[in-house]
Amino acid sequence: MIMLCRKEDVRLMYDMGLDALRLSISWSRLIPSGRGPVNLKGLRFYKNLIQELKTHGIEPQVTLHHNDLPQALEDEYGGWINRKIIGDFTAFGDVCFKEFGNAVKFWSTINEPNIVAWVGYDLGSGPPSHCSPPFGMVNCSKGNSSTEPYIALHNMLLAHASTARLYKQKYKASVIHTYISMVP
Repeated sequence: MIMLCRKEDVRLMYDMGLDALRLSISWSRLIPSGRGPVNLKGLRFYKNLIQELKTHGIEPQVTLHHNDLPQALEDEYGGWINRKIIGDFTAFGDVCFKEFGNAVKFWSTINEPNIVAWVGYDLGSGPPSHCSPPFGMVNCSKGNSSTEPYIALHNMLLAHASTARLYKQKYKASVIHTYISMVP
């Protein structure tokens, strides 16, 4: 995934004839501790990027989670293997819908949750590097490959459902032609 940070990048996309861009909003950039105050610089960055895309006729398609869980939540309670993540993820979605919802029609909650669970909690080759022998591909110092991938995926599905429900109940009526999904 590319990181756009300049108006010139958007102009190049426009010149290439792109009419849509799928991007993710980094939870850690927007809310560094995973919950609590919003980082105003991060908020400004995404608002400016989305506005620049819209100005050039490029439709932003936003993913809320692309394997970038705030480390603070992993450290505090284990991230996706703890049900507390459902409320925190839904609250993150609420911030995004409130701040960017007037400009974004297409939302995805979690990118490839099956891959996040597999590589992060079974193989241990992706964040947060949980695994156990004989399944892990790396040094398996923490985790349980027999249970954690399923717990993490289950919690991701519940977080998706909670966030989609919030969107439909609180935001969808005020926006025309919206779509929220989970990227398989």
